[in-house]
Amino acid sequence: MKNYFSIQDIDSLSDWVYEAIEMKKNPLLDKTLGQDKTIGLLFFNPSLRTRLSTQKAALNLGMNVIVMNFAGEGWSLEYGDGTVMDQGHSEHVKEAAQVVSQYCDVLAIRAFAKLENREEDYSEKVVKNFIRYATIPVVNMESATGHPLQALTDAITIAEHKKTDKPKVVLSWAPHPKALPQAVANSFVEMMQRMDAHFVITHPVGFELANQITKEVPIDYNQKNAFRDADFIYVKNWSAYHEYGKTLQNDFTWKITEEKMKLTNDAKFMHCLPVRRNVVVDDAVIDSKNSIVIEQANNRTYAAQLVLKKILKNK
Repeated sequence: MKNYFSIQDIDSLSDWVYEAIEMKKNPLLDKTLGQDKTIGLLFFNPSLRTRLSTQKAALNLGMNVIVMNFAGEGWSLEYGDGTVMDQGHSEHVKEAAQVVSQYCDVLAIRAFAKLENREEDYSEKVVKNFIRYATIPVVNMESATGHPLQALTDAITIAEHKKTDKPKVVLSWAPHPKALPQAVANSFVEMMQRMDAHFVITHPVGFELANQITKEVPIDYNQKNAFRDADFIYVKNWSAYHEYGKTLQNDFTWKITEEKMKLTNDAKFMHCLPVRRNVVVDDAVIDSKNSIVIEQANNRTYAAQLVLKKILKNK
C-alpha cells in the first residue's frame, strides 16, 4: 500500500482490525520502524483528535513529526492545469507537493469540503492532486468526501464491543446548527459494507447520501423503527447531497434521547466527536455507561498507527 486515500485501500478489513487490536497491547513494539523518517501533517482545516492521534501514532513508530496549519501559514494553492495565476493563488500544488516530498517521507492531509460545489468537492482536488504530484506516500486525514482513518477507527471499536457475530448497526442523522460535510458518513457506510453486520441508515427525507456510496444499504426514514433491537447507534450530521450543502430542515425531533436508546438492544452509542450536546445528543445518553465515544477517540491513534506501519513497511 503506497497511499491511504479511502477504505478501498484496505485489502482485508478483518485482518487490519485484528492487527490494530493487537497493536494496542504494545503500541511501542515497532518503535524503530520509523526511525529517521519524517511525517508532514498538513491541515487546511481545524483538528483535535485527528492531529493529536496521528502525531501520537507517528511518535509510537519513532517518526519525526512536522505540523503545518496550511490555511493560516501556507500560500494559497492553485490546483488547475494550465491556469494563468494572475489572481489570488500564489503557488501551484505541482511545486508545493514536490517540495514537501523533499522534506518528508510520508505526507498526511486534512482538507474539508467547502459545500459550495458538489462536483468540485467530489473531485477531491486537494488530496488527489497531492497524491498526483507528491513523490512520497499520502494519507487522507479527512478529505471533502471521506474520512477513512475515522472509519477504520469505527471498525476497530465495533469489533471490540460487539456481543454477537453479526450485530445490528444503525447510522443515524441528527440535527446540527450548520451544514456539515458527508465525509464521515460516507466512509462509515463504505466500511460497514465490508463488515459482517445488519446495517441500516436512518435520516429525514432529503438527506440521502450519494447512491454510489450507499448502494443497496437499507434506509429507514423512521428513526425509532430503525433503532429497534440495534446493538450500535452511530450518530452523525450531514448536509444534503442532492440539494448540495443545504440543511433543508433542522428537525430537532431527530436528537438522540434516552427514550430512543431504550428501543435498542442495550446499544452502544458512538460519535466521531466533536459533538454538540443537547442538540445532537442528550447529556444523559453521551454520559451513560453505554457511550463509547471516548474509547472510540482513543482508537484513532491505533488506526493511524496501523496505516503508517503498513506504509513504512512498504517503503
